[in-house]
Amino acid sequence: AVRLRVREALGARQPVGEVKVQGWVRSVRSQKEVLFLHINDGSSLESLQVVADPSLENRDLTFGSAVEVQGKLVKSPHKMQNMELKAETIRVVGPCDTWSFPLKMKERHPLEYVRQFPHLRCRNNTLSSLLRIRSEATAAIHSFFQDNGYVHIHTPIITSNDCEGAGELFQIEVSWARESAKKTHFFNVPAFLTVSGQLHLEVMAGAFTHVFTFGPTFRAENSQSRRHLAEFYMVEAELSFTESLQDIMQVMEDLFKTATSTVLSKCPHDVDLFHKHVAPAQKVINTFFFFFPSCRISYNEAVETLKRASQTFTFKPEWGCDLQTEHEKYLVKHCGDVPVFVINYPYDLKPFYMRDNEDGPQHTVAAVDLLVPGVGELCGGSLREERLPFLESRLQRYGNPQHNRAANVTVCLNYRYLDLRKFGSVPHGGFGMGFERYLQYILGVDNIKDVIPFPRFSHSCLL
Repeated sequence: AVRLRVREALGARQPVGEVKVQGWVRSVRSQKEVLFLHINDGSSLESLQVVADPSLENRDLTFGSAVEVQGKLVKSPHKMQNMELKAETIRVVGPCDTWSFPLKMKERHPLEYVRQFPHLRCRNNTLSSLLRIRSEATAAIHSFFQDNGYVHIHTPIITSNDCEGAGELFQIEVSWARESAKKTHFFNVPAFLTVSGQLHLEVMAGAFTHVFTFGPTFRAENSQSRRHLAEFYMVEAELSFTESLQDIMQVMEDLFKTATSTVLSKCPHDVDLFHKHVAPAQKVINTFFFFFPSCRISYNEAVETLKRASQTFTFKPEWGCDLQTEHEKYLVKHCGDVPVFVINYPYDLKPFYMRDNEDGPQHTVAAVDLLVPGVGELCGGSLREERLPFLESRLQRYGNPQHNRAANVTVCLNYRYLDLRKFGSVPHGGFGMGFERYLQYILGVDNIKDVIPFPRFSHSCLL
């Protein structure tokens, strides 16, 4: 017998003789003269209907059980399905105790409910659709960069720097060191889980001009909010020989449009599930980025807009302060619920590596954030400071304890980083995009914990 995935069986144009399909039972319906099963193997949202003689029914053939069905693939008389499997044998590979199984047949479980069962929630329709979309989006992002001549770099997960300077780091410690009276470092220096691959990409951009990485990053942020995870995935890119923020913004926009277009074309039914049952308005929102120009404003303009707003904010908007989530959402709405690029942030607000604009009293750097409806900040990027005197001056400034970003002055700022500015330095820039926030935006998922297979956050590390 020819083994077929459910997706292949559903897509078959002609009947097939002897076939074998394996999967999990999604529904069982027994009638006097016929037994109906629907089985799914994760290859598609739609399940394959199996038609069998009632004599093939047994007590272990229940919702959730794993089965292997052999028979003939035939044209289905029903309009809703092209093909169905006429079973000759049904073997229960793994029975399922339906009484204790937390997922119930034909019940639409809320995302909050299935989050309690990290070992089983992938069998839920919504989560299985999400994971197929996530897989296609990952492939689409890799394809975008490779098609545009970028070299994929595996940046390290273990690092000796705090690239962002926020100080929210997971420090690595070997188990035997805890029991030792003498404090030692396995790597001879303090080591952490990475918060960004940017500094390593800057190294590689000195040899390959266009590089990217796509991997896990970590923040020890004591938050259980809908927007934060302790472990999440970042797409990061670095471009050499670029002197314009416009170049960086164009790559951000092209990446978003290309990846999203691929996901919509390859996973239409999975995306529709979210747009119909999770966030009905999201389908309309997504079209804006494709057919309407995004809004571009400076940080100065953003602050002035917020000050003029009739809305009362929890955090009063002031020049020199970070834009809070409430500010980001207001700006997106003010601009017509389209993505908004905010550029040129205050010099003292951003990390050491961002390029000085040398623009007078309101001192700014060439930084850009992309804000999107429903999520807030999706991407953050900048031109990097390639001029050695400027970088040295800024590092001395950060060494002053009065500056609250002195945490930037870590191992990453030693001579190796400065060496990059001595040996063939070029104007360059880059950006990072939070992959989970991207999925939240295109699908309309409210909680970031529902767009990653195994969410890690403060006080929770299940499985």
